[in-house]
Amino acid sequence: MSDQSRRAVKKAQTRAHVRDTAQQLFSERGFDAVPIAEVAAAAGVAVQTVFNHFATKEELYWADRTPWVDAPAAAVRQRPAGVPALTALREHLVESVGRFVERLADPTSRCTIADLTRSPALQASERELHHTAEARLREALVEAWTDPDADERVPADPRTAAAVVAATWLAVTRILVTTPRNPLPAPEDAAAVAAESRTLAERLLTRYEAELVSTVLADVTVPALRAV
Repeated sequence: MSDQSRRAVKKAQTRAHVRDTAQQLFSERGFDAVPIAEVAAAAGVAVQTVFNHFATKEELYWADRTPWVDAPAAAVRQRPAGVPALTALREHLVESVGRFVERLADPTSRCTIADLTRSPALQASERELHHTAEARLREALVEAWTDPDADERVPADPRTAAAVVAATWLAVTRILVTTPRNPLPAPEDAAAVAAESRTLAERLLTRYEAELVSTVLADVTVPALRAV
């Protein structure tokens, strides 16, 4: 192994150690009650080392916990051939709603919700993450609908349609995921609540998809648009 490779491995190990130490402390005592200096001391590193890996305390809290930020955009970009972008997005979001609500039965997830409930700073950072997810989804939809090789009907105004879909569809799923947090269901009831949330997500997003297809999408294909 080269010196560069060894440094990269050590850096990754240090990052993971700091992350795990911090998240354990946050879980035990709450996000707001644990200063960065205490995280550094518990991890056996300098405070500057913590900031070398994580720019803010909020970033440290969310580290490796937010695959959902990129997942909607990935669902659009990685959809199978022949599957419309909206269909792939709807299927992903419906499944995600059910999965997130089911996790309310998990002790670790319940601790995370408790952290969020107690900390305005974490609530604000979670909202920023949702804005990031929205922006990335918007970009993915624009790409899907402006691709010269697109084989589906596309909006006459892809950018406006992408902005509307990203904002409204993610707002719906966020509401369906966050509403069951307050009050938290008993762990044994989480599966039933998740099934209800999944069903409602399916109904709402299927209707939104149908409305968009019937009122916003152009009645011509991309090749036809290029020919005009």
